[in-house]
Amino acid sequence: MQIIQRLLTPISSFFIALFMAFSINAAPVDTYEFPDPVTKKRFQQLVYELRCPKCQNQNLADSNSMIAVDLRKQVYDMLIDGRSDMEIVNFMVERYGDYVLYRPKVSAATYLLWFGPIGFIVIGGIVIALFVRQSKEQSQPLSDEQKQQLNEILKD
Repeated sequence: MQIIQRLLTPISSFFIALFMAFSINAAPVDTYEFPDPVTKKRFQQLVYELRCPKCQNQNLADSNSMIAVDLRKQVYDMLIDGRSDMEIVNFMVERYGDYVLYRPKVSAATYLLWFGPIGFIVIGGIVIALFVRQSKEQSQPLSDEQKQQLNEILKD
C-alpha cells in the first residue's frame, strides 16, 4: 500500500501542476451587447479583417494581447457611435498603417506584395525555358569515334 501511495503522489502532483498551468493561461472573453444582429455581424467581420499590430499573424478576434483587446473595444465603440465600416478601417489604417489590413489596398507601396509572386513565376519560367533550350543545343549525337570509344569503355 505504501508503494502505491509513493507512486501516486508524484503523478498526482504532476497532473495538478499541469491543470494549474493551463488554467493560468485562460484568456478573458470580451462580452459586448449589440443593438441588433447586423451590428454584431459587422463587428465580427471587422475584428476578423483587421490584424493585431503587436501579433505576427493574428487578427483582432484571435489575439489576446492588450492592444487587441483595446482595439476590439474601439471598434465596438465606433460601431455603437454609428460609424461606417470604411470609417473604422480608415481610422485603423491612419493610426497603424497598412499592416493592420489583412488585404492591403493596391498602391505603389504594395505592388511588390500583390504582383511579386506573378513576377517570380514568370522569371522562373524564363529561367527554366533557357535551361531546357541550352540543354537541347548542347545535346548533339555522338560521332563515330566517340561511339567507338564508348563501346571500348563499356566492354572493359
